[in-house]
Amino acid sequence: MSSIPSRERLEMTDHIVKAFSEQLETLTTSVAQMGGLTEAQLADAIEAIARRDSALAEKAIAGDGRIDQLQQSIEEQALKLLALRQPMAIDLRETLAAIKIAGELERIGDLAKNIGKRALVLNSEPPIRLTQSLARMGRAAQAQLKLVLDSYSDRDASGAEVVWRNDGEIDEIYNSLFRELLTYMMEDPRTIGLCTHLLFIAKNIERSGDHATNIAETVYHMVTGGHLATDRPKADVTSSTTVHFERKT
Repeated sequence: MSSIPSRERLEMTDHIVKAFSEQLETLTTSVAQMGGLTEAQLADAIEAIARRDSALAEKAIAGDGRIDQLQQSIEEQALKLLALRQPMAIDLRETLAAIKIAGELERIGDLAKNIGKRALVLNSEPPIRLTQSLARMGRAAQAQLKLVLDSYSDRDASGAEVVWRNDGEIDEIYNSLFRELLTYMMEDPRTIGLCTHLLFIAKNIERSGDHATNIAETVYHMVTGGHLATDRPKADVTSSTTVHFERKT
């Protein structure tokens, strides 16, 4: 039998449980902080296009380093928890979710940085009307990201499912923009260079929406222990060889 008195054993257990709870809370806070920075970075990149603001584009580019640092920190915290605490059930799901979500946020940060770089190029060229369609698409992606981060903070599975189901909205804007840009390039080959930048920006925004949807799947599983349907609703058809578009008259 243990020589440690029962009262001391109880106090020791309480101390271990409290320490673990504090570490898990710190991990959650770090993910929320990373999410807030990523949300702001994406917003800066989108507004840089909408307002032709090169200072915001530079800010979006510069913000990527801090997001990368936070991802590394979150992974280290989570791996330490897994090694030393061996969490189970919801605690294990929360720990693993932190690693997955941090990875998705880091990718959104990379995409926002790329958008910022291309915004600098666009801002040096004459204005083009389609940048407003890009801004509308970008704001839709921002809204998705904000909602899924709120769902993570609130442990809201239903909110995460809404994000998962709304992914098609961004895809539909992307499909429309893709066709319109192809039409521009066919009608005036001089616009090919500029429109190519717009296409890359549109794809980066669409991919940001996909990463937000991946986070939604992770949040849903973290909260419920279950999984959303494997085939989520997707409306991006631009990879199909049957994409059609009309020449303007």
